[in-house]
Amino acid sequence: MRRLALLLTLAVVAAVPATAEAARCNGVPKQGCLLPFPNDYAQTKRDGRTPTGRRVALVRSELPANTSGKRIDPREWNRSDGFSPGQPITVHVPFIRSQAAFRRSGIVPVNDLGRYRGRRQPLLLLDQRSGRRRIVWGELDAGDASPRTRNLIIHPAKNLVPGRRYVVVLRNLGHRAPRGLWRTTSRPLRRALKKAKVRRGSVYLAWSFTVASDRSLTARLLRIRDDAFRRLGDRRLGDRVIQGRPPAYTITGVQNFTPAQDPLIARRVTGTVEVPCYLNRKGCPPGARFHYSSRKPDALPTQMKGNVAQAPFQCNVPRAAFSKPSRIALYGHGLLGSHTQIEEINIQNMSAEHDFTFCATDWAGMASEDVPNAIEILRDISKFPSLADRLQQGIVNTLYLGRLLAHPQGLAADAAFETAGDASVLDTSELYFDSNSQGAILGGLATAVAPDWRRAVLGVATMNYGTLLPRSVDFDTYNVIFKPAYPDGGTRRLIISLIQMLWDRGETNGWAYHVTGDPPPNTPRHTVLLHVAVGDHQVANVMSDVEARTIGARAYRPAVDAGRSTDRKPLYGIPSIKGFPFKGSAIVYWDGGPQTPLPPVLNLPNRGGLDPHAFPRNTVAARAQKSAFLAPGGAVIDVCGGRPCRTDNYGG
Repeated sequence: MRRLALLLTLAVVAAVPATAEAARCNGVPKQGCLLPFPNDYAQTKRDGRTPTGRRVALVRSELPANTSGKRIDPREWNRSDGFSPGQPITVHVPFIRSQAAFRRSGIVPVNDLGRYRGRRQPLLLLDQRSGRRRIVWGELDAGDASPRTRNLIIHPAKNLVPGRRYVVVLRNLGHRAPRGLWRTTSRPLRRALKKAKVRRGSVYLAWSFTVASDRSLTARLLRIRDDAFRRLGDRRLGDRVIQGRPPAYTITGVQNFTPAQDPLIARRVTGTVEVPCYLNRKGCPPGARFHYSSRKPDALPTQMKGNVAQAPFQCNVPRAAFSKPSRIALYGHGLLGSHTQIEEINIQNMSAEHDFTFCATDWAGMASEDVPNAIEILRDISKFPSLADRLQQGIVNTLYLGRLLAHPQGLAADAAFETAGDASVLDTSELYFDSNSQGAILGGLATAVAPDWRRAVLGVATMNYGTLLPRSVDFDTYNVIFKPAYPDGGTRRLIISLIQMLWDRGETNGWAYHVTGDPPPNTPRHTVLLHVAVGDHQVANVMSDVEARTIGARAYRPAVDAGRSTDRKPLYGIPSIKGFPFKGSAIVYWDGGPQTPLPPVLNLPNRGGLDPHAFPRNTVAARAQKSAFLAPGGAVIDVCGGRPCRTDNYGG
């Protein structure tokens, strides 16, 4: 039994070390070491009041400090009853310090996911109750960490189920368990290993962690959404019947264009929509946090009396709408941008080609006006909760604009949206959602909770910033600020994993199981179309696949031409669309060809050739596919003739 306790291991970061060497972690003093992260033994405590029976219990003195000596304040993290469903799992393995050592280990890599099933696979991620394996991959951090702090990062290739416990196992590595730092007292962990037929003598490390419950992940946003719509007189959001009054709004500008001035858009309308504000500062400015009426860890946000936000919006009406009322849709803008990105030519082309009036508001929390707050967060991660909280407020802002657009007595009844003959240019029978980049990362969540649209296109779709940021060229700019504040590369990767726990509340990763098949309470079901750009420099293709697996999407195949994927089996584990038109949710890859080399098989950005990030939305056939999907009785159609889909600028 004593030998078993050493070999079947659970992380005990706070354990009393047996030797002087054990007082160090990853070659640095153990204080501030969170590895492996996450783990229940060292980072949670029992709490019978939560759905999981656990409560995150991070200790400030063990969290990373910036160069000013300020450690991360864990109080907001400690509201959670578990970790992220897509948590990047981090552990230090001293004898895996190079990519060559990683390859020799046999750990399942990102480009050959089928190896997770191997009889002697060294990396296992097990459901603790059943002992069944979860699809997973591992990678050695390829960033700028020193060898002594270069960590193994483990990723679920399909999100984990909220509320469940999982066991991470490293085995068959030819090394004994590290004595002194590691031990176990977990009978459920041992039972899981037995069910999985893991031979105890093969184990190097094993530990368990709990995924946050649905209540922990979703209750805040659902509370403020339901309260906001109750104020309009609609309590039954799941029935898709618009009840009550539209949100209050103000039109601030109407600009008409002649065909010579703009051959695509006939009218631009700007304004503001009034939204209840659930943050703790008047008007919901950047940097504000949720307002709580109680100090209890499970308290939910409330509105300070009379506090409202004025969310800006812009709508572009195409010329075709003055002959036949246009379909209506919301547009979700890209990284730290604004609603004025609705002016981009691909969106105007979509409007003109398929008679859509698009309206947009800012993604509060990650809009251009939030950039100064984002900079402050990168200098002091204790401020990150302000981003997570304001993101959820931003989702409510978007839903309110959707209700204003879809309500027959909303914008459709305003003179700004009428012809010269007083007829409305808007068809309010159905509302749709279209987005790109950050708009898709946040738009999947917006869709999961949307009462007024059922169909959404998520362009260059993906989720999980904790995995995306190291793989994105966009993060180069922000690393200029982040790196001086937290100089060690291994620490920065761990921080990115840590903040995913809060980001989950305001982006698709924490809601992925609810985007399509399992809607939250008081919410209708939704269907989505994911468009992906092969070799994207800004959002990693691998996470588009993780999203597709999690939401239950089917894949258009053949997805790519031979030689245009580093994967042994592209879109592994995602079933194919069997026939067209296809009524369900789908993922479609769009390829710009060899002008964009394939991304590295490492957690690094693709920097080669042209960035294809905007290629799909600028392709006529891709827009036609979107239009067929965003329609009454819409479906995915084959616009690529049974061949891999290519963008209009294929090959340059």
